[in-house]
Amino acid sequence: MLILITYDVSVIAPDGPKRLRNIAKACLDYGTRVQNSVFECELTPAQYVQLKAALLDIYDPADDSLRFYHLGKKGREKVEHHGAKQVTDPHSGVLIL
Repeated sequence: MLILITYDVSVIAPDGPKRLRNIAKACLDYGTRVQNSVFECELTPAQYVQLKAALLDIYDPADDSLRFYHLGKKGREKVEHHGAKQVTDPHSGVLIL
């Protein structure tokens, strides 16, 4: 299933920049960055539970926000992109090993 994850981390707090880096790093382990604080993640239900738990452990609910958009199994078909930074779909095309 395709999950879109967005976040806003307060970097004013002393530990904010570290939280920002850790959230991005966790998301990179599961998906592709499509904008600065936006990731597209193709996940199994178990992976979603793991990633969500990791992100909820990192963020500060008093200062930060996390949003999870469930686009479903056919979510890629619903994405329309215009402009720079076209993201390559890892599930299409030729795989070179």
